[in-house]
Amino acid sequence: LRLMSDALETEAFNSSIGGSTVVGSLLSLNSHGAIVTEFVTEGELEILKDINVFAIPHKLNAMGNNILCNDRGALIHPGYDKKFMVAIADVLDIEVVRGTIAGIKTVGSWAVATNKGVLCHPHVRDEEKIAIENVLKVPVVITTANYGTAQIGACMVANSRGAIVGSRTTPIEIGRIEDGLGLY
Repeated sequence: LRLMSDALETEAFNSSIGGSTVVGSLLSLNSHGAIVTEFVTEGELEILKDINVFAIPHKLNAMGNNILCNDRGALIHPGYDKKFMVAIADVLDIEVVRGTIAGIKTVGSWAVATNKGVLCHPHVRDEEKIAIENVLKVPVVITTANYGTAQIGACMVANSRGAIVGSRTTPIEIGRIEDGLGLY
């Protein structure tokens, strides 16, 4: 945990969401708030007590897989209706739009966003890339991670100060990750 805290320059701790240790798939957050699966327990919510939290009652409950966000905007799974778009916008205090990445609806699995940049699936379409840049208000860089894996969001954790990647991530991928997220 200390290495993670050092890499991201933030506090790291063990937790779960809904009893699952796959926290990144079930949680999406920025500096303003967090969207979590409705299966979150009261004890797990206690960890997030200092920020605005919304436990979303929706069949698309893997929030980290379905929401790509930073402090400026969010791209969300097209299956969320207007009511949930408004709730997500209110909790995260950002503009929210529906969209896809490479035609895939689980946008959080296929990209990573910080306040400095977005790393995205290599097959993102031009119009999708433009939409991401417009809503998140940062540049998009195409890359893979963990030795060619296109599911960038499933391969790493990042913030504006650092990133944690899989051990199979190549030096070329690390260079693109550092460039794309402005980590110098």
